[in-house]
Amino acid sequence: MGKNGRLSRPYLVDNPGKFRLRNIDPDDTHGIEGEKQALEILQRGVDRLAEEQEKLYADNSWALLLVFQAMDAAGKDSTIKHVMSGVNPAGCQVHSFKAPNAEELDHDFLWRCAKCLPERGRIGVFNRSYYEEVLVVRVHDDFLLRQGLPEKLLTKKIWDERLEDIADWEKYLTRNGVAILKFYLHVSKREQRKRFLARLDESDKNWKFNAADVKEREHWDEYMEAYESAIRATSTKEAPWYVVPADHKWFTRAVVADAIVARLKEMDLKFPVMNAERLKDLEESRRALQNGRSVRRNKGGID
Repeated sequence: MGKNGRLSRPYLVDNPGKFRLRNIDPDDTHGIEGEKQALEILQRGVDRLAEEQEKLYADNSWALLLVFQAMDAAGKDSTIKHVMSGVNPAGCQVHSFKAPNAEELDHDFLWRCAKCLPERGRIGVFNRSYYEEVLVVRVHDDFLLRQGLPEKLLTKKIWDERLEDIADWEKYLTRNGVAILKFYLHVSKREQRKRFLARLDESDKNWKFNAADVKEREHWDEYMEAYESAIRATSTKEAPWYVVPADHKWFTRAVVADAIVARLKEMDLKFPVMNAERLKDLEESRRALQNGRSVRRNKGGID
């Protein structure tokens, strides 16, 4: 279990037309007996991820974008922290998207995220993303009115249009060498309540508590509908969604690591092949180092 995507496969939305959020149990652990076993799977995933990241960086042709979405207290931050714990920070960048500022509102809804896409050879992590535009903005339509769009564009079709735009944009990115994986961490309303109470009861977690998050629970069903619509409309072979049970954080992390490693393996990444000229240069450098002299350089390279 946990090899070649077998652990994450059940949570891949590969038939979006038939996808229903209610069919994924937030408490599921796919037969893993407990935290100890999950931690072992996670560590193997973290180790393999580090190996594949080095190849990704050296190959310098693909970029990998990881998108994380979830209800509050589902464990996005801790999942990113644990899964990415073994990667080289030089090849990874994390962006957390909060409410848009005035400059961002004066641009199209994809603009602020487009600026943060990872370069070739790097892994980019979006903690929340452009999907907020069809989630929280859909649930709270007054946010939409603040975006300054022409009135004639504010029709009932806007959510379907935005989902279509997102799917097209993701297709464009994949055609330009940006591989995309999207994770919805599926926490139950019961478990969310438990975690909110822990933030109140445990002093070292007080800083995490936000009364506004509790207020959002009143819109739980609306959010579930919005998430289901978004996942159904935008889960594609090129940019798939994984709906990962999140009532057990140790299981969530193992699944996410497994999915990322499986995708990197599919890329068939390799270290650059040294041609004859390059091998000759390396051998000259070796001799120079062994003889204690410097390597002379000219316009043709190493001399």
